[in-house]
Amino acid sequence: MIIIKYVSTLSAKFISRPNRFIAIADVGGVRETVHVRNTGRCRELLLPGSEIILSASDNPARKTRYDLVAVKKEGLGWVNIDSQAPNTVVKEWLRSGASPFSGAELIKPEYVHGSSRVDFYLERRGRKIFIEVKGCTLELGGTGYFPDAPTERGVRHLRELTKAVGDGYDCYLAFVIQMPGVSRVLPNRAAHPEFAEALEEAVRAGVRILYLSCEVSPEELSVSGYSCYPEE
Repeated sequence: MIIIKYVSTLSAKFISRPNRFIAIADVGGVRETVHVRNTGRCRELLLPGSEIILSASDNPARKTRYDLVAVKKEGLGWVNIDSQAPNTVVKEWLRSGASPFSGAELIKPEYVHGSSRVDFYLERRGRKIFIEVKGCTLELGGTGYFPDAPTERGVRHLRELTKAVGDGYDCYLAFVIQMPGVSRVLPNRAAHPEFAEALEEAVRAGVRILYLSCEVSPEELSVSGYSCYPEE
């Protein structure tokens, strides 16, 4: 099941990243400034000389002609670093019937609950369900880790899910693992101990974690399987 397919892609070499929004790439011997679709650090991925995949922008008025969407990591393969991809993956996965929420009567993205906004709200067989989505691109020793840099927003989302459990909602944190061969994600305590503590508190309160394993190619991203912790 192919969920995301990029068009008008080309291979290039990574040169440098002047800031978190742009990178310099070698496109057939020409230096090109490209947009990076991921504001995380990606330090272990974006190394000088790494092979990268660029997707042509469909906005002719934009200053950068290409988006950097994937990078090849030695010993692992292609890693999708498009931060817009995880929500699209979950949306299509929910609609496909392959998820544990098959048959949901309502799937609503960007749902406003109180003063917060949740990635997805579902209604299924009397259950009211919240799903918050995070993309994982950091791999160490065959295990995924999140985040790769401190995320106060991520901590806030976990605390909102924890509160929602108390309000009677079934709550899930979904990790979309944007790389092959990795099936679990651990909190990156070294990068952000507060996130790790908030995740542990959320699980104790009843928040479940979904791990969506993916197959990645230069042009495609697809869900290959999933697991849930604790098991349902």
